[in-house]
This record gives sequence, structure tokens and C-alpha cells, in this order.
Amino acid sequence: MQRHLTVPYVTAWSAEQDLSGELIYHSSGRIGYADETAMDRDAHGILWVRAESRPGESRPDFGEVNSLRQRRAMRRLLCQVCGGPADRNIDGVLWLLPDFREDWPGWPDAMANAEPPICARCVRLSVRLCPKLRRGAAVIRVRECPVAGVRGKLYMRDKGEIVPVKNDAFAFDDPMIRWVQAYGLVRQLRGCTLLAPGELPECDS
Repeated sequence: MQRHLTVPYVTAWSAEQDLSGELIYHSSGRIGYADETAMDRDAHGILWVRAESRPGESRPDFGEVNSLRQRRAMRRLLCQVCGGPADRNIDGVLWLLPDFREDWPGWPDAMANAEPPICARCVRLSVRLCPKLRRGAAVIRVRECPVAGVRGKLYMRDKGEIVPVKNDAFAFDDPMIRWVQAYGLVRQLRGCTLLAPGELPECDS
């Protein structure tokens, strides 16, 4: 009997190619594609990778996230596992993150986060199946989660060449964002409440 494989909505598949064009330096002081179109930038003027969305084709790459589906899930607050609406109530939207509450007092309040939220049904499934969550998971209610920036690859000019420098999160008002090729949307988590296991939302089995 073949075992059913659970593949999260935002997970990349090996058939999904990066179709980004050649990066060039614009006289306006930012990077772009040599064959750039209006579809390559968002409303903030940020350059995005040209990603395909072909879920279910070939093999899932559990270490990678599809840029288009991550962006859709973050904009619409969809569950990163099933793609349906994330759980929300009067206390906020539900998130499931690796537990780093020892990083600073009040974690994860004010954190820039590129992980989409989650629905109640998928919380326990994710903790059971995801290796990084099995090492420690935190279930969080978030009252406010404004879109605050992007996660992407920063480039610089070096001897006339456009070269990658690092992957990081960048706020919309960061002057370096002109040199970023974005691949993920970032929301800032505000008004966070950590939930105990008994406080998890009820859902159908």
C-alpha cells in the first residue's frame, strides 16, 4: 500500500524553475532584468524572482519554498500547509513557528517573519511531520501582522559585475532594497500571545 505524502502548500517542487532573466544595473540606481516587464515588480517597485507554480509535478523539495505560493499565502493569510484560510479569532491570527523564545524577552513580538500562518487542523500535523518543529514549536496568536518588507537576495556591483552578497529580510524603507531580488513576503508580528497545548483551537479530526 502506497503511503500518502503530505506536502505543504508553500513547498517548492523540482519541476518549478526560476525563470528570472539576466540581472543588470539600472542608471536609476537599482538592479533589474535585462528583459524586464511591468510584472517583475510589485507596487513598492521591488524586483521579484520569476517563479513557476507547478505543484504536484515531479518531486517536492521540502527545504525550499515556492515564491509565488508563499507570497499569496502571506498576502491573503492562508495556511502554509493546506492553502486554506488561516485560523483567526478575536485574539488574532494563528502562527506556528520554531520555538526561539529564549532569543529575547517577549519573542516573537516585533519579529519580521516570512513564514505564512496556519489553520487549526494543520498545527498538530505539522509538529508531527516537520523536523525543525519537532525540536521545539511555538503556537502563537498575533493581533497585528502588517506586511513590512521582503525576504530576498542582496546584490552589489563588483568590478562592473552584479554579484550576490547575502540572503536577508529587508524593510520597505531600507535603501538597500533597490539591490534586492525578492523571493518572499515578510510580515511583522505584533501583539503576540504564546498558547499552551490546551489552548489550541478545536478542529475536526
